[in-house]
Amino acid sequence: MLVLNACASQEEKSADFPLVEATIAGIHEAMENGGLTAAYLVQGYLDRIEAYDKQGPSINSIIIINPEAMATARYLDSIYAESGMVGPLHGIPIIVKDNYDYFGMPTSNGTLALKDSYPPDDAFQIKKLREAGAIIIAKSNLAEFASSGEFSVSSVLPGYSRNPYDTRRTTAGSSGGTAASIAASLAVVGLGTDTGSSIRGPSAHQALVGIRSTMGLTSRDGIVPLALTNDVGGPMARTVEDAVRVFNVIAGYDEADPVTEASIVSREESYISFLDPDALKGKRIGVLHQLFPENDSDSSVYALMLKALEDLNQGGAILIDSVKIDDLDSLNESGTRIRQLKRDYNAYLASLGDSSRFKTLQDIIDSEEYHPYLEKRLLDAQGDVDVPEDHPDWDKNMALRQTLRDRILAVMDSLNLDALIYPSFTYPPRLIGDLNGPRGDTSGKLSPPTGFPAIAVPMGYSYDKYPAGFQLLGRPYSEGLLFGIAYGYEQQTNHRRAPEGFDELTSK
Repeated sequence: MLVLNACASQEEKSADFPLVEATIAGIHEAMENGGLTAAYLVQGYLDRIEAYDKQGPSINSIIIINPEAMATARYLDSIYAESGMVGPLHGIPIIVKDNYDYFGMPTSNGTLALKDSYPPDDAFQIKKLREAGAIIIAKSNLAEFASSGEFSVSSVLPGYSRNPYDTRRTTAGSSGGTAASIAASLAVVGLGTDTGSSIRGPSAHQALVGIRSTMGLTSRDGIVPLALTNDVGGPMARTVEDAVRVFNVIAGYDEADPVTEASIVSREESYISFLDPDALKGKRIGVLHQLFPENDSDSSVYALMLKALEDLNQGGAILIDSVKIDDLDSLNESGTRIRQLKRDYNAYLASLGDSSRFKTLQDIIDSEEYHPYLEKRLLDAQGDVDVPEDHPDWDKNMALRQTLRDRILAVMDSLNLDALIYPSFTYPPRLIGDLNGPRGDTSGKLSPPTGFPAIAVPMGYSYDKYPAGFQLLGRPYSEGLLFGIAYGYEQQTNHRRAPEGFDELTSK
């Protein structure tokens, strides 16, 4: 009882702490000053979800609330009172995309068939977050099966997730639910996944920082797969620093995902050490005009990109315009589309054990418990080869990917570049339901087929309304360098602003 009374007293002191645009560092400073508890944070963000997600602006970003979130917060507060923080994310409320396994909550992957599917353990990244003291308060909506970079709609949650900067417009996908919720300050940071564009695209549309790591630096264990040659999970945040603080926790070797063995020697000791406001000075950045020709870009987005280049230059970066990747369009074809979903999804279902209602992708197709827009994709995947490596075009696909890697590295080496830069989208967010208008998504062109790292960074607002962002692409395992460039630019420009209509709630 004494502990509970102490917590209640502490929560009263917390009442003036603003949740909108709150940062990890700001939260921890307030905790250390004795003015903030994890319980206050969790209740505050749950109140914001109640007020803004299905009511008010109604961005429709949350699938399920964690019923244990408040109990976890009070437990962390009791530990803090006795011995201090349990880790670098102590008490930080996080929203994760509902294709991450979390023990004790269902992982639906957005599909009605898996609405009550409870995994046997945490995904590796979730485990690392919890060990660091983070509190998963909710799971967010996604494009069902993480299958679309154009919108976030699923059969588990009726309706589209909506962009908080203009609720008539798309969040992009498939991590659009995470992006919308973090942009609207329904939690401090979030986790998304990226197979083609789905961390970086939604981040650009919601003025967030989104990180797609080098393939092999972050584990895919416990993340429902789409195509394991491309799948990556990672943070989405309102600031570079917050994204890096989360990344610093989740990156590294996981014996359950053999691809991460390379991280044993390639992971930096700390990525936070790269957050230098002067990091732009002397960095050589290649401008990839191939991905944003003026005659095929929205004029306002194009102007923002040119201004971003000017700002980078003023900050001390050296911009190189003479950058071209030969045959980029044909290399991006990567041969015939080879569907990996059947093999990878069946393996995931098997990992659920006897508790799983469905054993194969075919079982889910037979159930008809999924959104109708997915039917052809699921049937095509089921009808493809059982083992993707047996596809007659597999070797061609892999050869094109390697050629693309080689050409990017050759260009970067020949010009002594630290990174390549291009906009994440060359057009503003489309209206929900518009699948014909220009989209201009560049995110799938370089990072997914090569496995190279890329980070999306806010660069302002087209027509002073719609968030836009650029991407930095680097060599394998150059995340620290990319973080430094992104941070230096962010500190110089401070483009991020909260969407209107998601104000602080008055105390009850």
